[in-house]
Amino acid sequence: MIAIQLPDSVWDDVESGTEALLEEWTVPVGATVTAGQTVAIVVLVKTSVEIAAPVDGVLEQILIPAGETIARGHPLANLKGA
Repeated sequence: MIAIQLPDSVWDDVESGTEALLEEWTVPVGATVTAGQTVAIVVLVKTSVEIAAPVDGVLEQILIPAGETIARGHPLANLKGA
């Protein structure tokens, strides 16, 4: 199982304690995805960030539903690698 999360680089220059909003899932649970495919859109400090699948696989579990906020390092979903 591979965790999908916001890359650490998007948190550079973001004030400690700031959370991101998971705006939308672009694929449903059970969907087959390819590495680099956008699976979610997150808003962090008024900037939309596309979250890509790190590897080919199946989106097994969404941990954060759309409309919820997440802190740095928190996984968004689990991906079962191909």
